[in-house]
Amino acid sequence: MLKLPPEKRHFFKAPFGTLYADCKDVLPLLEGKTVYTVGDVVTCHLVRQGVIPGMAIIDGHTMRSPFNRSPIVFKKRLHARNPAGTLTRELLEALDQAVQEPGVLILVDGEEDLAVIPLVIAAPFGALILYGQPGEGVVLCEVTPAAKEKARRMLAHFVETGEEQDE
Repeated sequence: MLKLPPEKRHFFKAPFGTLYADCKDVLPLLEGKTVYTVGDVVTCHLVRQGVIPGMAIIDGHTMRSPFNRSPIVFKKRLHARNPAGTLTRELLEALDQAVQEPGVLILVDGEEDLAVIPLVIAAPFGALILYGQPGEGVVLCEVTPAAKEKARRMLAHFVETGEEQDE
């Protein structure tokens, strides 16, 4: 399991991409693109607008409050445990599988917030990743060589704990 040390969390506050005030602002940019979402609210908003992500990662919460609007438009559901502040092997494997096999909803037991980082690494070039920036809007990240390199640098801030997630 990879864990983000508390003293490194400030590296993850800035948007990983371009911040837009509202999901509707990004809709014209999504046409003809592979789209992935991280977060319950952004996934729900896109599905309501008729945009079905190739993969979505949700945890059933928004800003630590329950969010019980799991979309039913996905062909397959995967489950992964991922405690707050971590990236588990289970989540990383689910991400890899979902990128290879579009139409997947990953339901996270824990938190999905940090999944953007490994998703940028796993996703194909040209894909668009959207996630919510609490209280500010939605972030759009295009998967480019520069974005993949930035994600690898961010991943380097995590430490391997050697713990299994069942503990």
